[in-house]
Amino acid sequence: MPIPRIRHSHANDHATREQGDYVLYWMIAFRRPRYNFALEHAVDRAKQFGKPLLIFEPLRVRYRWASDRMHQFVIEGMRDNAEAFLNKPVTYFPYVEPTPGAGSMLLHALAKKACTVVTDEYPCFFLPHMIKAVKDRIPSRLELVDSNGVMPLRQPERTFTVAHSYRRWMQKNVLDVLLEMPKRDPLLRIKLPKLDRLPASITKRWPMANLDSLLQTDGLKSIPIDHTVPPSDSIHGGVKDADKRLNRFIKSNLARYNDDRNHPNEQATTGLSPHLHFGHISAHEMVVRVLDHEQWTPDKASPANGKNHGFWNTSAPGEAFLDQVLTWREIGFNRTFREPDTYDKFENLPPWAHESLTKHQSDPRGELYTLEEFENANTADPIWNAAQREIVRTGVMHNYMRMLWGKKILHWSKSPAEALRIMIELNNKYGLDGRDPNSYNGIFWVLGRFDRAWGPERPIFGKVRYMTSDSAKRKLRMDDYLKRFAAQPNGELF
Repeated sequence: MPIPRIRHSHANDHATREQGDYVLYWMIAFRRPRYNFALEHAVDRAKQFGKPLLIFEPLRVRYRWASDRMHQFVIEGMRDNAEAFLNKPVTYFPYVEPTPGAGSMLLHALAKKACTVVTDEYPCFFLPHMIKAVKDRIPSRLELVDSNGVMPLRQPERTFTVAHSYRRWMQKNVLDVLLEMPKRDPLLRIKLPKLDRLPASITKRWPMANLDSLLQTDGLKSIPIDHTVPPSDSIHGGVKDADKRLNRFIKSNLARYNDDRNHPNEQATTGLSPHLHFGHISAHEMVVRVLDHEQWTPDKASPANGKNHGFWNTSAPGEAFLDQVLTWREIGFNRTFREPDTYDKFENLPPWAHESLTKHQSDPRGELYTLEEFENANTADPIWNAAQREIVRTGVMHNYMRMLWGKKILHWSKSPAEALRIMIELNNKYGLDGRDPNSYNGIFWVLGRFDRAWGPERPIFGKVRYMTSDSAKRKLRMDDYLKRFAAQPNGELF
């Protein structure tokens, strides 16, 4: 079966070429060997042309917030992919750019010999701009495939502004979409001709990455990226770590997800947001695994009601988890895809929130902190400082703490637009799950997106939802969390 048509489009109108040497899959967002519609389509194309499949996974230098943390996470994923593709009928070509621009012509060189080029359609960060920059310059057709979420990007005909309306739309359509899931292993029992070797003119100028060497201590030191943000010592990239985390979540944490996920002490979430961002796991796989664990069948679903419970009729924790993946994650993709030029702009807030925050932007602040003070967790609030140290040290932040973290930045910044700038900078610099529709979703929720107006109207916040550290400490179990991310004796963040 071909992939769903709604997930496939063309970036250019170049003709396909039957005389090409191979089909090229340019893997840039869905960096995984399974549950991947783009890989599945590339396999279909290779079968159609009777040609080898070349999987090209690059990592460039010139992207904002490039650091040892981001690079190592991606390279760990490359190492897992190299192992997964080793005994498959494909050629895998991982490439890590050593200096800015060194790999700029590599895609063009590979595309010259390709029947067609298949790549990942991802609606955020620099990837859409990169596609736009190369689509007319490469000498082959460039096909885009959407494997971002369970609901196809192009299926909704509007931008949703609140979770209830998106959830109701999703519930009306998701059962049909679940019938069109990607294959767990697109290469299972597939026979394709094998590419003997890449041309020496390519491998000499652009050597295949030595992944083990790059992952050694100081293996990234020669690459001109930010070496002040070290790799996370608690989260590793790749499909293997993602699989372990998903297994552990389903076995140990899913049953308590509904009650414990907001408590920082409990660590009851999946911890998979970095793997989702870098494409090391698919939302499809997470949903399938949880539904299977719940022994769910389609006849158990209720009519669409727009509520966060009572539709799937699984356990309460199962329903809560599915709502996070299928509503809160994917409404961010809906916004980012349909409004690519404004999704990260202050002006893109709901009118009521923009008006209210602007009205109160000159209100006196009790404290004001600079970006540097925020970055160094140098505020008077130990709870906020712990959340900032968590993302700096580990690359992630507890879900509830991220909401409180953002609200306090709004409270302590000279304007809401400045608060937005600071949140984006800190989240994208340190968060392994930053630079993603879902993380922009969370940042803009702080400022009122996907929320409603609240009363009473307050200084600084206006009608935007208000949160305090004192309230969080009363409601949440966080004593162990605060000890874990207390200030180090020498004052260092790492």
